[in-house]
Parts: sequence; structure tokens; C-alpha cells
Amino acid sequence: MARLSREDRQIALGRLQAGQSQSAIARHFHVSQSTISRLWVRFQATGSVADLPRAGRPRATTAAHDRFIRLRHLRNRFLSALSSVQALPGPHRLSDQTVRNRLHEAGLRARRPHRGAVLTRRHRQNRVQWGNQHLRWTVRNHWRHVWFSDESYFLLQRHDGRRRVYRRVNERYAPNCVDEAPVHGGGGVMVWGAINTAGRSTLVHVQGRITAQRYVEEILRPHALPLLADQDAIFQQDNARPHTARLTTQFLTDHNVQVLPWPSMSPDMNPIEHLWDELDRRVRRREEAPANHRDLLQALQEEWDTIPQQDIRHLIQSMPRRCRAVVAAQGSHTPY
Repeated sequence: MARLSREDRQIALGRLQAGQSQSAIARHFHVSQSTISRLWVRFQATGSVADLPRAGRPRATTAAHDRFIRLRHLRNRFLSALSSVQALPGPHRLSDQTVRNRLHEAGLRARRPHRGAVLTRRHRQNRVQWGNQHLRWTVRNHWRHVWFSDESYFLLQRHDGRRRVYRRVNERYAPNCVDEAPVHGGGGVMVWGAINTAGRSTLVHVQGRITAQRYVEEILRPHALPLLADQDAIFQQDNARPHTARLTTQFLTDHNVQVLPWPSMSPDMNPIEHLWDELDRRVRRREEAPANHRDLLQALQEEWDTIPQQDIRHLIQSMPRRCRAVVAAQGSHTPY
């Protein structure tokens, strides 16, 4: 029988006794229908869903050990298996693999964690308040008027540990199997862009450190203002210092630009963040990787222009769902 945890077996048994079909239960737990059928036959024969005694090596942990391991890792999801071996009370001869096996039985497996912004209590409160204020906004009447903007930094070479090499045994240090990484990724380029359901800005190269003066003169005046000529247009920007400086706010006020209030530490609410990811993937998929900063900038601008407008429209159409998600999460991290 496929391995269901003890808790899942009890839940499946309760659903069977409540009259739910075996096929529906099997789909819920992602197991075969025969697995649920054998579970039901076992319960009818023995009155229990526990494993039957079997030959082989005896179980190395007791029920108390299993409970200790499960609760310890539920309270702190970032603990290592080895730390639990060292923390187990009483004499034992357990390995870290045994701990991992017990966690697998409880439905806990090591995964790459989601990386999110550091959210304080005030950040979460502001995010919930912002979400509630925009819950009734619709794409047709509101979000289609918003121009979402942001800056993003793209590395010439990115080494995030996900790249794989196909090699034989003992070829770890072969020249053609080593992923040579320059210091700091070989540098990169920063760009600014803005998107709307009806179009997009040009991709602007931002050189050096951006200040409020440069933000106004090099980005807002030549690139953003022409996009905001419509009286219904709304401009979105995050709370970076150049964006909230007095010089910037005064410039936007003088030109009658309606600015969308934005909660701090909320990149997940901005659909352009997903577009940056797509842009980076498109550049990485090129057969010839950019060799220098000029090539990288050219590749970014070319790929930016070829992203279908329908993809941008789909991203902005997710804004109502993003607002509902941040309210449901009480201001914490969302799947976006």
C-alpha cells in the first residue's frame, strides 16, 4: 500500500465512514483507488488502520520519538534533521536519515523556501488596509487606468544553484564541467519600465546611483509623463527614496499626476515584478548569452519589446485576486 501518514489514514477512514467515494478520497490524497480500498478492507478485518506486523528490522523510534520529531519541526520549520537527532531525549542511536523518514511519514519534506520581504506588524497592517481599500476595484473601471512602474537589476551572469551539468563520475573538476562564476556575477544593468493594459513604456537604462533629481529628469519627465497624458491615468511606484522625495512628489503634483498610494514592502502586489522574471527567463533562453553589459542591455530591450501585450494584460487582470489574497493572508506573504 502506498505510504499514507497515520493522520491521513485516519482522515481517509473518517471520509469513508461518512459515505464519501473511494475514488474521491484517492484523488484528494493523490494515491490510487486500490490503496484506499485496501485501507478499508484492513479496517474491516482488524479494526485498525495501523501497519500489520512484518518481518524485518524493528522500528528504531518509539511513538514518543515520532511525536517529538514531528512537533519540533512543526514549531521551527528551518531546523535540520541532525539538530533533532542531537536534541532527542534519552539514549538512542538514530541517524539524521531516520529523522527525515519520520518527517516524510508526517507529510513534511525539505523544500526550497519562498523568499519574501521582511514584514513587520505595521507592514502587515498597512497591506491589509490597502487591500481592503481596493477590494472593490475592477479591471474595467480602475486597474486598466493604472501604469505600474518599477526598476530592476539584471546580472550579466546569475549563479543561483539551479543550473545543472551532465558529467561522469570523477569529472567534477573537469574544465568543461566547472561553472566558472565571476566575482559579483560580472556586474549587471539596471532598467526602468512601466506597463498598462493598453501598452508599455520603453525600457530605460538607469546608469549609476539613482537620485530624486535623476529620477525626475531622466525617467519621469521624458518617459512617464507622456504615458500619463490621459486625465484618468494613475501612476504607481513603490516607496523607494527617490520616488517619495519632496522633489519627486512636487514634480508629480505640479503636473497633476494622480499617484496610487502603495504599501511598503509589497512587491507581490505589483504585477510588473512577474514581468521582470519573464524578461530574465527570455534573456537566459537565448542561444547566445550576452557577453558584456552592452549585449545584456540590448537583449533586455529586444525581449521587452517582444513580450505579448496579452501577457501584460493577464498580469494586470490579477490585481483583484492580489487584493483578496493579501486580505485573506492578513497582510502576510501571498502566492504572487
